[in-house]
Amino acid sequence: MKAQMYKQADGWRERTISDRTKAVERVILAMRERPSHPFSLQEFADIAIMSSSHFDRVFREIVGVSPRQFLSALRLEAAKHLLLTTPLNVIDICYEVGYDSLGTFTTRFTDFVGVPPTSLRQMRKSGALSAIASRLERQLPVHKLSSPKAEVTGTINAPPGFYGLIFVGLFESPIPQTQPVACDLRTTAGEFRIGQVPDGEYYVMAVAFDKAEDPLTTLLAEKTLRGKAGPVIVEHGATHGMTDVTLRESRLTDPPIVVALPLLLAQRQRAREAKVNLRTFSERNNHEHNVRPITGDTRSSSVGA
Repeated sequence: MKAQMYKQADGWRERTISDRTKAVERVILAMRERPSHPFSLQEFADIAIMSSSHFDRVFREIVGVSPRQFLSALRLEAAKHLLLTTPLNVIDICYEVGYDSLGTFTTRFTDFVGVPPTSLRQMRKSGALSAIASRLERQLPVHKLSSPKAEVTGTINAPPGFYGLIFVGLFESPIPQTQPVACDLRTTAGEFRIGQVPDGEYYVMAVAFDKAEDPLTTLLAEKTLRGKAGPVIVEHGATHGMTDVTLRESRLTDPPIVVALPLLLAQRQRAREAKVNLRTFSERNNHEHNVRPITGDTRSSSVGA
């Protein structure tokens, strides 16, 4: 009798989750159809056929962020797509995705995507994406830890036969927007290691790109495999929480990937190279200053020895 009751309860829970997911998906489809519309929470709830308070709670449970955060990220994702696939002016795109101020749009886009709207478009026009893609073939340098910052490790599980690039980042929000606190790049599934992580609460986000895909698709973060874990707590150099990630096909309820991952990684690689060049120059310069010049009177140099 109890076994039958448990089975019925499980079936009821599954149906409830399915019904709630479908309701949330209806709302997300409405957002995608009209990203510029100033939706209210009540409008979302009406589409879901729920009360506003119940819908807000259900949306957060299924998606991981609030409806307003999701819509904001979706608008920036739509702006990225328009910038890279249409000739529309930036100001037209600004209004198209629901912003009233070009300045606000540009600031927000730059903060969350990682580059200004014009820079994103210029890189697409210049064909520099091919160079960026080739840079991503390299493994990022191994992180050197310095106390009290921690190293976050975990395992990436990918579908059989996957062949591509896997970006792993630690974000302060469940939405992969703004620059990650730290990141790593892998060319195969397996263990990842992210070093130099300060104390805080983070989410592990993994995005996998097929190497055969066009760089434009990579920049738009389309046709990706995704996975997430967290929250992960870093405290006094130690980590707590689940960090293993299983890659899967993207879902409608996944928050949009706002940050321009390939550009961000290329920038980080250039920054690392610049640091190496600066260190090499500094070491060479110090060496030259430490070498005592030989003069005509060699006795003067030996007196102070």
